[in-house]
This record gives sequence, structure tokens and C-alpha cells, in this order.
Amino acid sequence: MDTDDIAPPPAVPMAIKLDEMSVEELEDRITALKAEIVRAEEMIVSKQKARGDADSVFKL
Repeated sequence: MDTDDIAPPPAVPMAIKLDEMSVEELEDRITALKAEIVRAEEMIVSKQKARGDADSVFKL
């Protein structure tokens, strides 16, 4: 797979005009974004653990 063909992720994912959304749509969006934050935080913890495991293997 050639990584040159992959576009970088947008700097602000899912940036949309909030003033065009209803209160219910905004609440749904907040719920979805909070779930995404939890997912990202879990990935950070996982990657930190993997890095710690790798560091302990290569530490002499």
C-alpha cells in the first residue's frame, strides 16, 4: 500500500455549522463526540501500555 495516496485526517474532524442544527441534533452530536473522546483516551492508554511493555523488554 502506498501511503502517498492516503489523505491526512482533517485538522478538525466533523467540523460543521452548528447554528444550522436543532437542540436535539446538537445534543446527539455532543453524545457522539463524547463517545469518540472516550475511544481516543482508551487508545492512548493502550498505546502507552504497549510502549511501556516495549521499553521494559529493551531496557538492559
